[in-house]
Amino acid sequence: MAKIKHMKPLVLDVDGTFLRTDILFECFWAALGKDPIRTLRVSVSNLNAPARLKAELAEISSLRTDLLPVETEVVKLSTDAKADGREVILASASHHPLVVQLAKDHDLSERIFASDGRTNLKGAHKADVLVEAFGEAGFDYAGNASVDRAVWAKADHAIVVRDTASARQIEARGQPLTQVKGGWRLADVLRSFRPHQWVKNVLLLLPMIAAHAFDAGTIFAAFMGIIAFSAAASSIYLVNDLLDLEADRLHATKHKRPFASGAVPIPIGMLCFVLLAAIALGVASSLSWAFLGVVAFYMALSLAYSLKLKRMRWVDIAVLASLYTLRVVAGAAATGIYISGYLLVFIFPVFLALGCVKRLTELTLATTDERLPGRGYGRADRPDLLNVAGLGVVAALVAFFLYSFTEQAIGLYKTRWLIWVAEIPLAWWLIRMVSLGWHGKQDYDPIVFAMKDKRGIGLILMTLAIMFYAAGLWQTWFSAL
Repeated sequence: MAKIKHMKPLVLDVDGTFLRTDILFECFWAALGKDPIRTLRVSVSNLNAPARLKAELAEISSLRTDLLPVETEVVKLSTDAKADGREVILASASHHPLVVQLAKDHDLSERIFASDGRTNLKGAHKADVLVEAFGEAGFDYAGNASVDRAVWAKADHAIVVRDTASARQIEARGQPLTQVKGGWRLADVLRSFRPHQWVKNVLLLLPMIAAHAFDAGTIFAAFMGIIAFSAAASSIYLVNDLLDLEADRLHATKHKRPFASGAVPIPIGMLCFVLLAAIALGVASSLSWAFLGVVAFYMALSLAYSLKLKRMRWVDIAVLASLYTLRVVAGAAATGIYISGYLLVFIFPVFLALGCVKRLTELTLATTDERLPGRGYGRADRPDLLNVAGLGVVAALVAFFLYSFTEQAIGLYKTRWLIWVAEIPLAWWLIRMVSLGWHGKQDYDPIVFAMKDKRGIGLILMTLAIMFYAAGLWQTWFSAL
């Protein structure tokens, strides 16, 4: 990258140039998390007034500019320019107070050019303002989009961030040019879908396993349901990450997530949300109206959780347990299998306990005594979380025991007392999960941890093996060989 050696000011665009993100979209999602109704009303009413839209969203969002991810090569250019004694100025279509604060955060010039709530400083208008301040060819300019071509045309040296088409055009007219390459990668987009979380959707197989319905049609319907639920879950993970940008940037590990780090632009995430939601609802409608209803309700509840409920202590854990339980209901709806009420009464407290384990793990691994960002729990809540987790374990085991006396259990299991034996490894697994969470010895997500935990998997397989034997399935399968 060629070093610029004259003393003209270096003017930097902000969105997509100095920053790896866009302040307008940052404000929208931060505001949506604080006041969804007002944010949507402001956004719709000011679609044709971008300067006013930016001002109102900035007011709602209270955005922390010091946390916004920067483009390292552009920051290096600005650092080198300052070392040479040059003035480094931000010129942006973003709202003026936010640009001023961003300049302070990075020790840049106090002279700022930005939108003021009435005028949107973009394209030709930005070019006119800069020419008025410095004269034609009196400044160098760094930008990242075709709208910046009007400004590059008036600059002495053009610094182009990722916009290859504009760079070729500038190079063709012989203007001095510096290119900063990069951009988002498909791998990072796929990472934002959290595919490792899809393993949770094996819960849709539980009704099929509980009913011992292993015919090809049922298996196909269950796996189609898993595809729909995986797309639905990923669409909500995208929304959750966009709403949690500030909290993630303050987190020890979550700051590396694609949107928090700026690896993937926010508009790409919004587009992927629409596509994944369409896939989820489309596949669901092809199975049954009942399954479509469950998927739609799951997405609505997940959105409510992301927008508000996850910030409500204790309510968040109950909603998490409900979302996991809905996966079991979805499995029944996708396959048309009847599920016993006892199964749901068993499943909910299991996931209530695991929801507490999730928070226990986060608090145990936290490096300070401050409350978890965006969650409201502190280390003082650990004993209460442990107690609720313990109650969940007891309630689940009692429900499992009572199920053994139902007509469905009597019909399915020839050796019914073995159901009680199967409760031993199940209890061991649940108590072990709570203990590991208390001591901070597992992943931030207990379900993902459970799918990788060899000892825990062994206990679950032991439980299933005993229950299959009690049902006479082993005898049936092996006698057919």
